Amino acid sequence: MKNQKFEVLNAQSSIQWVGKKVTGAHDGTIGIKGGELILSDGELIDGNFTIDTTSIVILDVTDPTTNAQFAGHLASDDFFSSQKFPEATLKIISVSGKHIEANLTIKGITHPIGFDADISLKEGVLTATGKLMVDRTKYEMRFRSGNFFKDLGDTLIYNDFELNVSVTAKEVSETILA
Repeated sequence: MKNQKFEVLNAQSSIQWVGKKVTGAHDGTIGIKGGELILSDGELIDGNFTIDTTSIVILDVTDPTTNAQFAGHLASDDFFSSQKFPEATLKIISVSGKHIEANLTIKGITHPIGFDADISLKEGVLTATGKLMVDRTKYEMRFRSGNFFKDLGDTLIYNDFELNVSVTAKEVSETILA
């Protein structure tokens, strides 16, 4: 049995987010601080990565003042509480084929999450992509949620937000187990 450890390359990895509301959507990016993935005989078996909640960027709001206000609101306690919780984490619990079960921790709150990922390995470089649908209300992000506030009309923000993750990692060690 051959185990391989891969270190996430931050500059070559990305997370794109999409948050939707009744009247449209917003999108942007958030940075990956680091992480590792473990393969056994070429199959993903374990891994984790850390997300930098202070790095949230909004791409669809072009007015600098509005963008700064929106970014400040996403960093506030209404959403990510980035000053108190500058990191979020994802820890893989199990893998079955393309399906991954993991624990996602945001604002110090951990919940299980399942998603499918496409993984490839070529010349010591692993790439993985996946789409996670996150229910923000599980992480005390209740601002304009229909679950907690009535009569929001067209100001309602949907509970689920999307994370499109693309990770590139380089092999750092290999262990042959008898």
